[in-house]
Amino acid sequence: MSNHAETSKIVRRRRVFYIPGYDPIHPRRYRELYRKEGATQAEISDYELDLIGRQGAATYGWQVLGRIGGHEVEAEFDVLVWSDIVRDSMNLNIAQTYLMMARTAWTYISTGALRRLMWLRKGPVIAALYPVVALVLQLLLAVIVGCILGGLTQWVVGEVSLLLGRVLGWAVALAVVTALLVWFRKIDNKLFIYYLMHDYSYSASTKGANPPALEARMAQFGSQIADALTTDVDEVLVIGHSSGAHLGVSILSDLLAQGRVPTGGPQLNFLTLGQVVPMVSFLPKAGRLRRDLHLLSQQNQIAWVDVTAPGDGCAFALCDPVSVSGVAPGQGKRWPLVFSAAFTQSLSPERWAALRWRFFRLHFQYLCAFDRPRDYDYFQITAGPKTLRDRYRDRNPSKSRIDVPASKYTSMVS
Repeated sequence: MSNHAETSKIVRRRRVFYIPGYDPIHPRRYRELYRKEGATQAEISDYELDLIGRQGAATYGWQVLGRIGGHEVEAEFDVLVWSDIVRDSMNLNIAQTYLMMARTAWTYISTGALRRLMWLRKGPVIAALYPVVALVLQLLLAVIVGCILGGLTQWVVGEVSLLLGRVLGWAVALAVVTALLVWFRKIDNKLFIYYLMHDYSYSASTKGANPPALEARMAQFGSQIADALTTDVDEVLVIGHSSGAHLGVSILSDLLAQGRVPTGGPQLNFLTLGQVVPMVSFLPKAGRLRRDLHLLSQQNQIAWVDVTAPGDGCAFALCDPVSVSGVAPGQGKRWPLVFSAAFTQSLSPERWAALRWRFFRLHFQYLCAFDRPRDYDYFQITAGPKTLRDRYRDRNPSKSRIDVPASKYTSMVS
C-alpha cells in the first residue's frame, strides 16, 4: 500500500484535468460554467474563489485561487479537448443519420446489451431511446404531411393533366418531406435529438472499441497527466464527466500499466461524475475498457470516487461501473467509492422543482452550485485544501448502490 493511503496533507497547489463527455462545443463553456457556478457556491458556503483566465498556453484552461477553511489554494485547470473528434463524428447528412440510427439500435438489441442495461437503470436507456423514437416520429410526420400536400397537388393538377398531376404530386411530397426533415435538424439545439443519436452511436459503431483517433488523443492526454506528476504540486486530480468517465478509466489504467505514476510524486486521484460506463462496457468489443475497469478497481495508487444521482436521468446512478460490468476482482476490490450527490436533498425544493424536468441541465449539475450542499461540493474538491482521497477517506458508499454483475460480455483484452 502506498504512503498516499496513510498520510494526509494540506493542498497548496493542484492540477486539475477535466475530461468532458461527448460534447462538440468549445471548452470555454466549462470555464464560464465554473466562473458562474463557483461564485454562487462560494457565496452560499462562505468561502472565496477567484478565477483567472490563461493566455497563450498550448492547452485550454484557467487558474483558480481558493480561500477555503483558512487555507489558500492555487488550482490550475486543463480541459482535455476531444470536441474536434466529436464534431467530425457528427458530420453526417440526414440520410446517413437515419442509417446510423438503425445500426445503433440493432447493435444494442442484437447483442442483448439493451435488455441488460434496462435491468440497471431505465432512465439512461429511455434517454438513449429518445432520439430513436423522435427521429422515427419526425420521419413519419414529414411523410404524412408530404403525402397530404402531394395528394392535394395531384388532385388539383390532375383535373387538367393526370400525368402532370402525378409527377407534381410526387415532387411536392418529396420536397415537403425533405424540407421538414431539414427544419427538424435546424431546431435540434432545442431538442438534442441528433446530438444524442450521434452520442450513443459513437461507441456502438465500433461495438465498444475505441476508434483510432480517440485512442491517439487519449495517449496525448495520458502524457499531459504524466508530465503534471513530475511538477511541484500536491495533487493531480483527473475528472471525467459522462462519457469522459470511461476515457479517464482507460487513460489512468494505461499510466499505471506503463509505470508512469511515481510513488513519491503528487497524489493522483480520479473523480467520475454522471458516468455512463455501462453503455460502452456492456458491448462485445469493449474488452479494453473492461480490463481497465478491472485494473483500476484493485490498485491503491489512485483514489477513485464515483458520484452520480438518481435525479440525473442520463447517468447510471449508483451503479458501480466495475461490478455491473462483471469485472470486479474476486478479492481486493478497492474502488470506486460510489455515492450519491442526492439532488433532492442538496437542492432546495424550489430549486429542485425548477430543474427536475430539465434533464440535460441536471446531467451537468455535478459541476454546478447546490443551495443546500451536503458532502459533495465540486468547488471545494477542485480548489479546497483537501485531496480527494482525504476528503472521502471515511465516507461510506451509498447503501442503495447497484453492484450486481449485469453485462453479458466480460472478456478483458490482454
